[in-house]
Amino acid sequence: LNNSLPAKLINGGIAGIVGVTCVFPIDLAKTRLQNQRPGQQVYKSMMDCLVKTVRSEGCFGMYRGAAVNLTLVTPEKAIKLAANDLLRHHLSKDGKGLTVFKEMLAGCGAGMCQVVVTTPMEMLKIQLQDAGRLAAQQQKPVMMSSAKLVATNTVPSRSFNSGAVVSAPRAVSATQIAKELLLTQGIQGLYKGLGATLMRDVPFSIVYFPLFANLNHLGKPSPEESSPFYWAFLSGCVAGSTAAVAVNPCDVVKTRLQSLNKGASEETYNGVVDCVSKILRKEGPSAFLKGAGCRALVIAPLFGIAQVMYFVGVGEYILDNSPLSFLAA
Repeated sequence: LNNSLPAKLINGGIAGIVGVTCVFPIDLAKTRLQNQRPGQQVYKSMMDCLVKTVRSEGCFGMYRGAAVNLTLVTPEKAIKLAANDLLRHHLSKDGKGLTVFKEMLAGCGAGMCQVVVTTPMEMLKIQLQDAGRLAAQQQKPVMMSSAKLVATNTVPSRSFNSGAVVSAPRAVSATQIAKELLLTQGIQGLYKGLGATLMRDVPFSIVYFPLFANLNHLGKPSPEESSPFYWAFLSGCVAGSTAAVAVNPCDVVKTRLQSLNKGASEETYNGVVDCVSKILRKEGPSAFLKGAGCRALVIAPLFGIAQVMYFVGVGEYILDNSPLSFLAA
């Protein structure tokens, strides 16, 4: 089992990079939709958010914060997969198959390990993704009529792309945000929202891994053979989107807690409980499903793609045909 780990890590890394590139704009829409408060809605829906983003920030505007994700998604996937594998291996010591409870335990451990990378990654990503929403919110009063819209849009669009935004002083890159946080708040600054990230990722892994394993098992023609390629993809998609929607309330809380720059009159939260109660009181229960559709759309292909990578065995191929093959021996 252990010698397949390097291959798994390569597969996970490639899957992560391909997946993030494909779905990042939807993830950006999710962050912006989750951060909206009633009465200050800049975006009506996912498509509306994407269209407005491209209009005001250019095509690359949709990829704000993607660099952080692309850099950190490989270690994150690596940690998650390695942890899940090792735990499954240890829990099935007696030679019998894993019970669903043990599969859940393995998933839980994997979720706990990955937050080491996930929390700071998401923290930085959210600042970068949400910047455009705050700018749009500040410009909203100016842009009421379409004639004015054109007039105000021509000028700022150039400065948007360079990272300097009219009227909103803002950190330009992830490195700068990270430095600022470390200087002002130490390591804790980067781990803001750790509780909410754990609340999201641990249940996610507990739902996802067993659900995937069991769905995938249904598609096996016989116990010895592996399930067909499209089945693995579909199982990844179904398990991923189910788990994503199930933990969406935690994701909304996490997004809110991790956004440092608030728009005018957006309240601040002192932690998970405070955040939950304020959202319930001011926006009602439906606020917890904000961005759920986006999140399901983000997660489904991510996990589907990951399963395909395992199926095709890219990592194995790279290891077998490279000077690294001694690692797998």
